[in-house]
Amino acid sequence: MNYAPELTGIGKYTGEMAEWLVGQGHDVCVVTAPPYYPEWKVGSGYSSSRYRKEVIKGVRVYRCPIYVPATPSGMKRIVHLASFALSSLPVMLKQMFWKPGMIMVVEPPLFCAPTAWLTARLSGASCWLHIQDFEVDAAFDLGIIPFRWMKRLVGTIESWLMRCFDVVSTISNSMLKRLHDKGINKPFLFPNWADLSHIKFDEVGGGNFRQGLGLNDGQCLCLYSGNIAVKQGLEVLLDVAVRLPNCQFVICGDGANRQVLQVEAEELALNNLLFLPLQALDKLAAMLSAADIHLVIQKKGAADLVMPSKLTNIFAVGGLALVTAESESELGQLADDQYGCVYRCDSESASALVESIVELNGNKPLSDSIRDKAKVYAEKNIDKTQVLHQFERQLKEATK
Repeated sequence: MNYAPELTGIGKYTGEMAEWLVGQGHDVCVVTAPPYYPEWKVGSGYSSSRYRKEVIKGVRVYRCPIYVPATPSGMKRIVHLASFALSSLPVMLKQMFWKPGMIMVVEPPLFCAPTAWLTARLSGASCWLHIQDFEVDAAFDLGIIPFRWMKRLVGTIESWLMRCFDVVSTISNSMLKRLHDKGINKPFLFPNWADLSHIKFDEVGGGNFRQGLGLNDGQCLCLYSGNIAVKQGLEVLLDVAVRLPNCQFVICGDGANRQVLQVEAEELALNNLLFLPLQALDKLAAMLSAADIHLVIQKKGAADLVMPSKLTNIFAVGGLALVTAESESELGQLADDQYGCVYRCDSESASALVESIVELNGNKPLSDSIRDKAKVYAEKNIDKTQVLHQFERQLKEATK
């Protein structure tokens, strides 16, 4: 459902993956929606009600109509997902005449999994389900869908659907474990990545970015960059900004909760909290390099349902990430001695965030150690070329 030219989240990774495969000599077709994320507004030049075909960097792209709610709620999100599943059905079925070797569906939306499986079976292709978010678990656990009586029924259908696929993959070890719990025997780890040849620490660009914000020498810049939605729980940052008036906070991005958050910040007259739009790719490294502390905020219970995509680029620039997560979660384990590439504190606690920011800002040896380990983690685990070559090997194995 999400694809280039979206700059963040799943669309970014799916776009880069398809373009990389074309570069390796593969023939790739993508069935997707018009770009709308994270603004929840269809991009300029695209329509939410018309079909469209285009070619982007060698990839044939079919855009299908989709309902995009201006203010996504639980039921509106269901209609949103279902609308794309229905509109993409005839386009997907048409692909069986192309005789692809592999049909891959990226969750969310799981609504599209039956169509992907059916098209694969009709065309003789293998089928692959790649899970970026456990949307079903997240929807119930975070209260996006309030009808908890439905959870067992929907979970049973979800597990059955997953077992129908030839390959099931996801982006983190904790999400692999959740797949095992759902009855998937041999899931494949396919993590998100960072392009270490392009996203790297930029001292000059970072200095210019800080200067543009009017920061004093030594003033701590705390940056949140990414989606602004329910699962992040960014309301806690308003309280933190009140308690730390000498720190500059920047929230860069867009999403369903941005307007509400901005109104609350204006009511509190927070002079040290600034909202910025999504930054273009050529400005991303400079912004990330400017931050003293990167805020990776998640609500309780979300840390193993989703793996924040923003972490990959933070690691790529050797950034100091402060994550809110339970200690036993995968995000939390990144703070353990084995990795030590992030600093962890409890979720939904302004006091914990304040104490952590003060600690990191005043403890240079600790901060430098975390930054160094973040670089090492990026080189060993999330280098784009390494991750995608491993994916390609699995792809070829699955289509023999």
